[in-house]
Amino acid sequence: MTELGQPRTLRNYIAGEFKDAADGRTTEIINPATGEVYATAPLSGQADVDAAMEAAAAAFPAWRDTTPAERQRALLKIADAFEERAEELIAAESENTGKPLGLTRSEEIPPMVDQIRFFAGAARMLEGRSAGEYMEGLTSFVRREPIGVCAQVAPWNYPMMMGVWKFAPALAAGNTVVLKPSDTTPASTVLMAEIIGSIVPKGVFNVICGDRDTGRAMVEHPTPAMASITGSVRAGMQVAESAAKDLKRVHLELGGKAPVLVFQDADIAQAASGISEAGFFNAGQDCTAATRVLVHESVHDDFVAALAKAAADTKTGRPDDEDVLYGPLNNADQLAKVSGFVDRLPAHAKVEAGGHRVGDKGYFYAPTVVSGLKQDDEIIQNEVFGPVITVQSFRDEDQALAYANGVEYALASSVWTKGHGRAMRLSRHLDFGCVWINTHIPLVAEMPHGGFKKSGYGKDLSAYGFDDYTRVKHVMTSLEG
Repeated sequence: MTELGQPRTLRNYIAGEFKDAADGRTTEIINPATGEVYATAPLSGQADVDAAMEAAAAAFPAWRDTTPAERQRALLKIADAFEERAEELIAAESENTGKPLGLTRSEEIPPMVDQIRFFAGAARMLEGRSAGEYMEGLTSFVRREPIGVCAQVAPWNYPMMMGVWKFAPALAAGNTVVLKPSDTTPASTVLMAEIIGSIVPKGVFNVICGDRDTGRAMVEHPTPAMASITGSVRAGMQVAESAAKDLKRVHLELGGKAPVLVFQDADIAQAASGISEAGFFNAGQDCTAATRVLVHESVHDDFVAALAKAAADTKTGRPDDEDVLYGPLNNADQLAKVSGFVDRLPAHAKVEAGGHRVGDKGYFYAPTVVSGLKQDDEIIQNEVFGPVITVQSFRDEDQALAYANGVEYALASSVWTKGHGRAMRLSRHLDFGCVWINTHIPLVAEMPHGGFKKSGYGKDLSAYGFDDYTRVKHVMTSLEG
């Protein structure tokens, strides 16, 4: 809010300048912890998309031709600036999302800065096959080049961090960027634009605010060579369909429904504690959240009791409360969606903890555990994206694997067991982009993140994620010339 208590005004960042939408349209931004308007943001239309794409295209040749060392220095400066202005970023992100200030400070700023520094190093580590004579009298070698302008759409669950996952590898590889934050969480992205814009040449990094129509206009625009989105399966399908019309490269990180397999030899107390934290963190608004627990029938009741107690001991509340694990759901629609899943539970299901809204101000929902569920239940098959953990029982390893793989999502999973052989067997056969063993949700910049099936394709983080923002060119030269 401004000093006078009026909502502050956010603006697009195009070609090094902050600008209103060309037609003056705006949308109200609501703080989910209070349910009150705290800002207005541009509702960008075609003219704004055109301007941002023109700026990125104009900046591309010079940025493409910078040396890896120059791009590395720019990214290292960005990382340093994020550290220096961390409290501003934390405040903006908390107002965006209602996240606890302390956890945003400890769990988001450090990995974001580390990830930017990782890609700064990756800029100087491009690899390819060695040059060689694969045909007599001719030498071949491979060039790895930037793709061009990248249209990127970030989600509302981690606006800052997902922004980093998109712009850092793109800029490191020599691409230019037009990034759109979610229509409900633009504040921290606009602040990042101010920081990044002071370091890179104008037009290299652009931010436009808006809704689904804005994102659609970005993907359908003829300028970008690549479209990257983190969002719902439905949104990903629409992006892929739109991009197919002019054969844009597409990078999709979509939904998840992570299975968590708990075997009879697991440490039940440790598993319940770790799973509850991994399921409720960020109000369960995480595609990798530990949402779908499968427990061996011999320890099912003990585990459910331990998980229900862990849920009862978990707190949600305002951002300035240091004793909470998570804040509100992101918006009123998401609160209605999560509530609807619980309200529609079948008769055979049992709510072991939670199952209700918390308070009447903001979009808070209690830590919830539901047992007694069957594989074809709606809440098992579909992504809730809230602080709701379901529990099913299995009789043996084969049934556990069938239940785990028996959904359309394939992003993340975990296995809790003391058996090394079992862990290795299941890590081979679980059809998910990540398998954690006796833990769930840690990520590191050096390892890839991305799924299979309807969880999308392409990798974030790691050298694999960096490679996604490059193209490969074969060059062959005659030795006789």
